[in-house]
Amino acid sequence: MSIITLLTDYGTADSYVAEVKAVLLAAAPGVLLVDVTHEVPPGAVRAGQYLLARSWHRFPGGTVHLVVVDPGVGSERRALAAECDGHRFVAPDNGLLSVLPAGARFVALAVGPQVAATFHGRDVFAPAAARLATGWSLAALGPAVTDAYRSPLPTPSQQRGGVEGEVIYVDRFGNLITNIPGDLIPRRATVLAGTTDVGVLRRTFADVASGEPVAYVGSGGTVEIALRDGSAARGLGIGAGASVRAAAP
Repeated sequence: MSIITLLTDYGTADSYVAEVKAVLLAAAPGVLLVDVTHEVPPGAVRAGQYLLARSWHRFPGGTVHLVVVDPGVGSERRALAAECDGHRFVAPDNGLLSVLPAGARFVALAVGPQVAATFHGRDVFAPAAARLATGWSLAALGPAVTDAYRSPLPTPSQQRGGVEGEVIYVDRFGNLITNIPGDLIPRRATVLAGTTDVGVLRRTFADVASGEPVAYVGSGGTVEIALRDGSAARGLGIGAGASVRAAAP
């Protein structure tokens, strides 16, 4: 059974997700549709990048990933399909696919005159995803692209005595997810989130009292900051882009 994942900023209050799924099911009967999320903040390309980066490779080879966070829909930005490591992708050319390895192959999708200028997810990306899921080759979808727009997520920098990075995503619990790999943290280092001293790395939320901040290595392998039984984003007053530093005493 073919799998198509969906990752968008459409939300679920309107019919947009259902319309995309209707196209997919009509063009690829029997396909398994998996919702990664439709709650990416509107237009937040970097949040979409982060969620795609941590999820796509967990699916079996042959999966098609439909990714639409598209503040430039209807503009001159290109529509793309891509392939790497046995997975295929469809997305706008706005940096969403920057998380793919350097060896990924890209093609440009046609945007015909019948396409709604404000809904390429339904009229461009869904038909392309269905074609890939039903056996079309990447090359059959359009001409090769060698200059796909790349805007990689920021990387941490190692400094004397520690490492400095930033919050790249805030999840629905208000946890602050950073770009600092756990294995870069110096032994007995303390974590500073914005101006708040969070202390040393802990194993999990229960290692601190209710209402206290806690730093730990999350399920994605990077340092995260939480507020036990609360929202670190609200409690610490910081969000995506905030500086995070871990340094030995």
